[in-house]
This record gives sequence, structure tokens and C-alpha cells, in this order.
Amino acid sequence: MLIGDVARRSGVSARMLRHYDSLGLVRPTGRTGAGYREYSDEDIRRIFHIESLRSLGLSLREVGRALDDPDFTPSELVDGLIRRTRERIAAETDLLTRLRRIGAAEPAGWEDVLQIVALLRDLGAKSAGERQRAALSSAGEVPVPVEALVEAALSETDPNVAGALRWALARSGDDGLALLAEGLGSPAAEVRERAVRSIAEIPGGKATALLRETLTNPDIVVRGYAALALGARGVADAVPTLVDMVVEGTNDADAADALSALASRPASADRIATMLVDRLARGAVEPSARPRLTQALADIPGAVASRALADLSHDDDRVVALTATYVLGMRDAR
Repeated sequence: MLIGDVARRSGVSARMLRHYDSLGLVRPTGRTGAGYREYSDEDIRRIFHIESLRSLGLSLREVGRALDDPDFTPSELVDGLIRRTRERIAAETDLLTRLRRIGAAEPAGWEDVLQIVALLRDLGAKSAGERQRAALSSAGEVPVPVEALVEAALSETDPNVAGALRWALARSGDDGLALLAEGLGSPAAEVRERAVRSIAEIPGGKATALLRETLTNPDIVVRGYAALALGARGVADAVPTLVDMVVEGTNDADAADALSALASRPASADRIATMLVDRLARGAVEPSARPRLTQALADIPGAVASRALADLSHDDDRVVALTATYVLGMRDAR
């Protein structure tokens, strides 16, 4: 079969067939009397084998080795192809992500596109200073896409940069809440913590509702940050978690301050004092928790807290008794 017929039947151009011949991949087994290449059935089968291997991503050099090297091991080459394919997919995915983020920012012109590209690059810079400047620059005329801010916030380890990213997310409003909510379910504890701390700084009802849901999160640290944020927002749902924090000694001073802030109304004050006293009376808490619970009563106004402190001033635990006596003296001096 002549080269033109082979090209038509195989779909491989005559030019490529000549290239295969020059590389020694497929040498026609015969020549016509006029000197034209003449391919046998075996030559054509080899052409199809070459095309099949090329479809897997092999180079022509690798194809030749696969077909002619008796020591060739397919598994090694396939492993290399898998690795290269994964690298290519990762690179393409990264490009797609960047393009989506640029599109989401709705750039008005190429200058905006270039500025967004620069900000996205700086968010991933090795220098903490560059990352921080990029986060702070997000408040400019061309903001950093919120998806990029969330990704950066959930992975940032530098406390200063993390603070700048949370500030930038707070300025973006509710746009990042859905992505941050996904971060709350991360298997990595540090990512969950970064997510809840970012949500805590976003104002508005949607963020508050998400923080309320987070009070049931199985991670005590995440629940704690949510409770502290809700306490600052005056949400009474946080009280049980805040009391647990005092008992467990997890940010107990901040939790006690949040309880004090929530106790501004008499009804709330009596409810909080009753919960603290109930935990003291159960006897199920560790002895080390009782002084913390007593101290937490210090800034809870009202008769319930005062009566409890008076009783505790005679407690068998000397530390608890002394703490209660001191707190009563401070309350009387006000």
C-alpha cells in the first residue's frame, strides 16, 4: 500500500509517516519500481500501535522504546505518565481557578486584570509582608476575589497576615460565609479554627446565624470561638458553651468576660448565675474548676450570684472560700 493510501486509511498524514520513517519508527518494508514507499499489513499495524501509544501521552522516543526495547517495563512508563498527567491536571486546575477568580472580580479593563493577577500572586508569596499588603490592598478599587481571600485565610500561619485577611473578609460582607462554613468541616483542626475566627469578625445576621449553628460543632475550640463571638453580639444561646469553657479552663477568662457582658439584664444575670451555681453544686466538676466558676460569679450582678458567693465563702475548699470572700468584698465596695 502506498503512502497516500496509508494516510487516508490510518488518519496519519503523509508528512507524519515520512517523519516516522526518518526516526526509524515505521520503515516501509518495500519500494515500488519507481522508488515509492510501500507499506505492508504489518507496517500498518505498527502505525496503529504507535498512534495508540501516543494517545496515552507518550513521546515518540518513548513509543520507540516501548515497541522495540525487549527490556522495556510498561509499569515504569505508565507510572511516569500518571505522574505527569496529575501534574498537568493540577496546573490546569490552578489556571482555571485563577481565571474564575479574575472573572468573578468583573474587571473593567486589562489594567484591572493585571492588578488582580498581581494581588493573587502576592497572596501566595513566600514573604509574609507581601501577603499582608495584598490582603490590605483588597479594599482598593479592584478587590481581591473573595474565594481567594477565604483560601488564603484558611491556610495562613502568620498571625499578622491572618488578621489582615480576616479584616478583608469582614469588609467583603456575607460573600465568603459559604466557603468559610465548608472550612468548619475540615479534617484539619487549624483550618477549622481559622474558619470560625474569620466568621466571628464578619458582621450581620447571616454570620450570627452561622455562629449559632457552630455551637454544635464537635470541636471544642471551634465552639469556644463561636460562643465568644456570640457573647460579644449579645446572643444568649452562647451561655451554656461559655460556662463549659469556664469549667474546662479553655479561654476561661474570656468566657467569664463574655458571661458578664451577657448578664447586663437582671433576667439574664440570674439565669447565668444559676447555671454557674448548678455546675458548682453538681460535684461532678474537677476540683480545679470550682475556683474558676466562683471567680466567674464575680461579675454577674444580682441576688442569685450574691447569695451563691455568700454560701461559697464558707466552702470546705479553702481556695473557693477565699475567692468568694474576696469577690464579696469587691462587690460591697462598688
